Amino acid sequence: MTVFSTGREALDAEHRRQFLESGYLVLPGLLPEALRERLAPEVDRWVDEGLRARSIAACTDPRRNGPPPVLELELPAHGELLTHPPLLRALTGLIGRSFVFHHLHSDRQAPDLPGKPWHHDCEPNDGSDPSLLMVHALHYLTGLDERVGSLAVLPGSHRRTADKGAYAHHGTGELPGEVVLDRLPPGTTVLLNSALFHARRPAPDGGPGRPRYFIDASYCQVGARWRPVKPHWRQMLARARELDLADGQWPDLFAEHHFTEYTGTV
Repeated sequence: MTVFSTGREALDAEHRRQFLESGYLVLPGLLPEALRERLAPEVDRWVDEGLRARSIAACTDPRRNGPPPVLELELPAHGELLTHPPLLRALTGLIGRSFVFHHLHSDRQAPDLPGKPWHHDCEPNDGSDPSLLMVHALHYLTGLDERVGSLAVLPGSHRRTADKGAYAHHGTGELPGEVVLDRLPPGTTVLLNSALFHARRPAPDGGPGRPRYFIDASYCQVGARWRPVKPHWRQMLARARELDLADGQWPDLFAEHHFTEYTGTV
């Protein structure tokens, strides 16, 4: 397992080499308790007030539904999470200082929710440049254990050119060479090369489970224009700039010129 100690200020060359080779990096306890305690109620609100459903509807049928009434990044702790200094330091160590925010998802996944089959989440860029990285930060507010379920990753699979669902016919089943992350402390973040195949596995049947509080945010290395996945992506970036989430320190983080037009293709 590729693990980075969050007590350190920056990634070293060996951690970057391991990430480039394996396609993932585990940062135990990256999110402090005070931030987690603010994030969890926002996730509850996002789910319980139907804001997540409205956001999904806005992406599924934007002409009919229009943009969502609330964006994830408008929730104060979620906005703070996007630019959490230890996270941005880790990203800088992996892809350099120039990267752009791509999108944010937030959910409270019920214990009986089915798993998600093997897939990757990488979007193309208009330079067709495989050396430019897209990275997903998977934040597990309450960690992972036998009551929550696990994350399976397939190290090295990001180096193969394949469609997102190329391994979906395996469901969430075991694949040769996989690594299972099933013991992560609260506040752990897993950084994935977005082209890495991974699967969400549910908690085993037969016992009481607990919800998986899960937030993922993605970031793209600058150097080409990336395809957006949300039709309201301009509104999202503009709102982040209005809220000054980058605090003047990350000029590329919410810049529109790093994206192509939205096509609706996923």
